[in-house]
Amino acid sequence: MSRYRPPQRKGSTYITAEGMAVLRAELHRLWKVERPQVTATVHEAAKNGDRSENGDYIYGKRRLREIDRRVRYLSKRIDELEVVEQLPADRNRVYFGAWVTVEDEEGELQTYRIVGPDEFDLTQRKLSMDSPLARALLGKRVEDDIVFMSPAGERELYIAAVRYSLGE
Repeated sequence: MSRYRPPQRKGSTYITAEGMAVLRAELHRLWKVERPQVTATVHEAAKNGDRSENGDYIYGKRRLREIDRRVRYLSKRIDELEVVEQLPADRNRVYFGAWVTVEDEEGELQTYRIVGPDEFDLTQRKLSMDSPLARALLGKRVEDDIVFMSPAGERELYIAAVRYSLGE
């Protein structure tokens, strides 16, 4: 079995200001808080002698590799991301950062925010702009119908509302 992994498709480079703050906080936590703690644990475990049977040493080294890999990724990714803070001129159209309320065939309303791929979280209703639903929504207006392919098959939704901040 080889270690080769085909290159992944690059996600969009847009991010909200809140998303960038979360990434920077994670980078800071990993580099300034968690890594020094794990390094100290590994250092103490190394003093105990035989490292081949020392769980703290083995798992500490593994955790350090995980932290370093994530720090490298975040450092590179933060450099290439573009923070989108400006509101669009036409606020009745769906653009990046919009909160979109859609209605399905049964009349059920769902609200999603279109964000970058680095900050999407469906539990918080944050939808990646690279997802099929977000791609179908981008550029559309309030009261438009959209059709997109979901994992369950083709779906049709109606855009009920678009806003660009929670207070709107």
